[in-house]
Amino acid sequence: MPTHALSTHPVPPLSPALTNPYSTQAPSTKLLPLRPALTMNNLWSWITELSSSAHPPLPLPLASSSGRSILLSADPNIATDLLTFSISFNGFQASNPTKTLWVSDAIPLSSPTAHLLLLLQLLHEVIIPHLPKPDPARFLHALSPIPDTPNLLSLALLCRLFWLCAGESSADAGFLFFRSFDAALENALDCGRSLRAFLLAAGADREERFMRSVGYVLAKLCILREFSASTDMRRLPVGCCPAYAAEVHGLWIMKGYGPVPAMTRSSGDGPSATLGSPKINLKEATTRYALAHQQLELVVQLEYSICGRDPRFLKITIRVDNIRLHMARLTYGKRDDYGRATVERHFPSRVRIRVGPEAGSVYAVGPSLGRSSGNPEYVVDSTRTVKGGLGVGVRAKARWSARVRRRSWWWEQEAEGVAAVFEGVLCDGETGAEVAVSDMRVGMRRRHGGSERAFSKAGGLVLSGDELPEVVSWRVGREMEGEKVRWRLGVRVWVSYLPNEVRNGYFETRWVEWEEEVELAVVAGVGCC
Repeated sequence: MPTHALSTHPVPPLSPALTNPYSTQAPSTKLLPLRPALTMNNLWSWITELSSSAHPPLPLPLASSSGRSILLSADPNIATDLLTFSISFNGFQASNPTKTLWVSDAIPLSSPTAHLLLLLQLLHEVIIPHLPKPDPARFLHALSPIPDTPNLLSLALLCRLFWLCAGESSADAGFLFFRSFDAALENALDCGRSLRAFLLAAGADREERFMRSVGYVLAKLCILREFSASTDMRRLPVGCCPAYAAEVHGLWIMKGYGPVPAMTRSSGDGPSATLGSPKINLKEATTRYALAHQQLELVVQLEYSICGRDPRFLKITIRVDNIRLHMARLTYGKRDDYGRATVERHFPSRVRIRVGPEAGSVYAVGPSLGRSSGNPEYVVDSTRTVKGGLGVGVRAKARWSARVRRRSWWWEQEAEGVAAVFEGVLCDGETGAEVAVSDMRVGMRRRHGGSERAFSKAGGLVLSGDELPEVVSWRVGREMEGEKVRWRLGVRVWVSYLPNEVRNGYFETRWVEWEEEVELAVVAGVGCC
């Protein structure tokens, strides 16, 4: 039975290459020096040649070193016009030199969509086998015209190979894979358009499971690069924090996924105190290793409308419908290898959302903002108590009190050129300091509980339109009516960590930024009340 990242059934122990790098079985510093390039970028053309070649196809080497290799093979059956793929490990055991770990479903050999059928199987297996298989027609229609789909196929195969090496292969095969997959993964991450099309067609449930599986793989890549002695190797490839934006039923929706070790560090213990630094003890290192297996998941929903009641101009308004930030744990099955360290988590500490026409646009005037800078809110309670008797003397006592309503999150609006900005900042309830920019080592202890908690019970942030009811608007000339224009959605999120239930002095703040575009058809009456 195949092993998956999010399976609910028991899973075998991880290969030492995939567990804590402090393991004495395989020092992590020996994982990266040799990096033979994978031929994963030839995968699409290799499959294309299978139907036209009259000779048996040669296996495609995915990784090789010192007589050992990981191969992708194709077995065509001319009589039935079917094709099956398999992944095998060669040269690792003298008694069994070839071991096949994975075999695909039968795919029509002469079908022009053989690539996509293999891609759908790999995606389904990486997500979770218990969900119903998706309708192939919908995905084939969505993915076939997109030029970077070959990179998505490479990403799906790499993820599937990752889980095979994690649970069903020997430690030697896992080491070979991790010494080889780095360059191939960097190329495969250049699949933004096809990944967006797949996620939109897959639905929210499949999207969540797939992106957490990918996030686990990316977290491992970041950890291995942090342990590398080479400065160039520590630079993370573009695409380690994937995101996309789309227009769906009158909403502009932006989703982003950021594994914590792929995010940029803005404050904390400093660059010298990295995960593998000898300056930190084993207990603190275990906590940091658990913190590295977390992922920021962002959903921003903006509601837009276009009103044409005034004959002189059109009015485009934007309102926040929903903002959701969640810190998800990236785990292998239901394993809990780090004890109490797993209850420690990062938390969102600042959010900045930017929306407006594309850069250089002159057709829109604005924005007109709806919220001024935040000010403290005072709630005044007045109480008078009068005590007296039947006699001449009357005793009276008056008491007056005032209290300040403390808010954990302060939301403001501002303008940057022709774009509007919604910004929320988390402040410590006791000191009033902004968490994202403060050198805080203690504080926010009740951030996940109590009546004044800053987050939901699950540790995330949920903001509805009722809490930010003000709209932002632009005015556009009537000559733009009927045109299609591009609007930008940008989000920057800061996440911070402060000790919660463990005793250590570690703290940090990291940030990630996404910017995507959506298409707006300037048509009067769209969403207008």
